[in-house]
Amino acid sequence: MSWVDLTPSVSAALETREVDGRTRALRALLMRGALSAQADGELFRLARRHADGLRDWFDRETGWRLMVEPEMVRLLKSYVPHGPSAIAIAERHPARARRGDPPFTRRRYILLCLALAVLERSDPQISLGRLAEEIVLSARQPGLEGVEFTLRGREERSDLVAAIRLLLNYGVLVRVAGDEELYVSADGDALYDVHRRVLATMLSTVHGPGLVGSALGPVPAIDRIEAALHEPPPAYTEEESTRRLRHAITRRLLCDPVVYYDELPDDERSYLISQRAPLTRRLAEATGLVPELRAEGVALVDPEDQLTDVRMPDQGTDGHATLLLAEHLAATGSAQVAALRQRVRELAEVHATYWRKTTREPGAENAIVAEALDRLAGLGLVRVTGQGPGAIANPLPALRRFAVTTPTITERRAR
Repeated sequence: MSWVDLTPSVSAALETREVDGRTRALRALLMRGALSAQADGELFRLARRHADGLRDWFDRETGWRLMVEPEMVRLLKSYVPHGPSAIAIAERHPARARRGDPPFTRRRYILLCLALAVLERSDPQISLGRLAEEIVLSARQPGLEGVEFTLRGREERSDLVAAIRLLLNYGVLVRVAGDEELYVSADGDALYDVHRRVLATMLSTVHGPGLVGSALGPVPAIDRIEAALHEPPPAYTEEESTRRLRHAITRRLLCDPVVYYDELPDDERSYLISQRAPLTRRLAEATGLVPELRAEGVALVDPEDQLTDVRMPDQGTDGHATLLLAEHLAATGSAQVAALRQRVRELAEVHATYWRKTTREPGAENAIVAEALDRLAGLGLVRVTGQGPGAIANPLPALRRFAVTTPTITERRAR
C-alpha cells in the first residue's frame, strides 16, 4: 500500500480526534463551568485549543458566553426559567459540594455568597479559620438583618465547608495545606490560595447587580427582584424572537434531566414541538447525549453518566430505597408522604440483611423518604405538592421506565 493510499485514513483519524477533543471540552464546561490550568490539565488545554469553535457553538445554540483566559476557561451560564412551573424547575437544581452530597440549603447559599464577598478583598492566601471569622463579621453588616452565623457548632461548620468545597471545585480556591474535615471537627484548619481571575468570573446572571440596584433601590425585597428578573422581554424582530426561543429551549434541554411540554410557556412549547428533531440532533452531535423524544416531552440521556450530580439508580441503602419507591410510585400512582414512610418501614424489615441497621429505628424512614423524593424530583421523575406528611408525590411520565412489569412468555408449538 502506498503512502498516498494512507492519507485519507490518517486524515479521518485526525478529524475524529479533533471532534472527540472538542466534545470532551464542551462536556467538561457543561459539567463544571470553569476549567483551570492548574487543576484540570488536559481538559483545560482542550478547551483552549477548541476555544473558537466552542465560543461560536455556545453563542449560537445557548447564548452563553465563553471566557478564555491564560489560566482559566469559564462558561458563563445564565438560566432563569419562567412560566407557571418556574419555582419547581429551579428547585430541581440545587448546588452540591460533591456528587452525591446533600443539596445546598438556604444557609449554605448565604455562606457561599458571603465567602465570595470576603475573598474579593482578602489576601492572596487565607486560612479557613480566618475566612470563617470574616464571614461572621460580614453577616452583621446593615442590610443582612435576620442572617446570623456563629460557626461554632459542627452543623454550621459543615455548611461552610460545603461552600468551600464548591469554590475548590470551581478553582476559586486552591488548597495549600490542611483538611476541611479537621475544621469541621474543630481539630485543625486549612490554607488556600485565592485565584482572583476565577473569582472575578463567578457572578453569572442575566441582570447585573448595578441594573437591579438602580431600578429597585439599594435593598429591594426578594419578591421585587424576582419580578424584575422575569419581566417580559422587549419586542423582538422575528429573527431575534426565534433566536431567543432556541436559546431558552436549548438551555432547558442541557440543564434539566427532562423537559415536559406542559411546563413550557406557549411559545417555547410550540417551538420545541416544531424543531425538536433538528434541535436535538445538533445537541447530540456536539455533546454525545442521546435524545429521547416522547409524547410528553424530551430528555437528553448521558450514556457515560457524567453530566449529572444525582444518580438513579444508585448504590447503598438510600439508593436502593429510592429505586424501590420509584417502582412503587410508577406502579400505584400518586401517594402521600405518610404512606411512603410506611412503605419504607415495611421495606426496612424485608431488606434488613442488606440495609444499614439504623433504618429500622423509629423515625429513620422520614429521612429516607425525604432523600428519595429530593432525588426523584431533581431528576424530573416526580413532582411533590404540599408540605409535611400530607404532601403528595405525583409520578411524572419519565418515572414509567422504573415500573416493573410481568414478562410475557410466548410458547412455541412443535410442528
